[in-house]
Amino acid sequence: MTGADLGRALVVTVSDSTARGEREDRSGPEVHRLLRDAGFDVIGVAVVPDERTTIQDRLLMACERDAVRLVVTTGGTGLSPRDVTPEATRKVIDREVPGMAELMRMEGLKSTPRAALSRGLAGVRAGTLILNLPGSVKGVRESLGAVVPILPHALQVIGQSSLGCGE
Repeated sequence: MTGADLGRALVVTVSDSTARGEREDRSGPEVHRLLRDAGFDVIGVAVVPDERTTIQDRLLMACERDAVRLVVTTGGTGLSPRDVTPEATRKVIDREVPGMAELMRMEGLKSTPRAALSRGLAGVRAGTLILNLPGSVKGVRESLGAVVPILPHALQVIGQSSLGCGE
């Protein structure tokens, strides 16, 4: 699968202050840039508040109405009571992909032990892969950088009924 074949992606920034217009979104545009550079057709950056049902609704809309192959969230993965992105994602996905979330955390741990506090998930809903990234630009770069090399294969496998064990 080449970069031109990666398909449509959507970025969802989860932040109360950004949704209220009180803070500039820096992480969402960075995810957009990195995905575009990797070969995705990024349809935009949506901003939602840290509200579980709002996050769930936007993820469902991305999977069903927007028909994207990849949704990347940024923000809401920490330990604050308002950080509910993983819980919202868990309600939407059919299956978790724990290795991808572990890989993103492992990359972050190379620069800070605080990466262990990220609760981000990776999972699949029908033909869409959903990744939760931290809300910082540095966390976005590290996390996405860790999984971009395996995204083409992951997206190729999603939706197939079976794949041979050859490679």
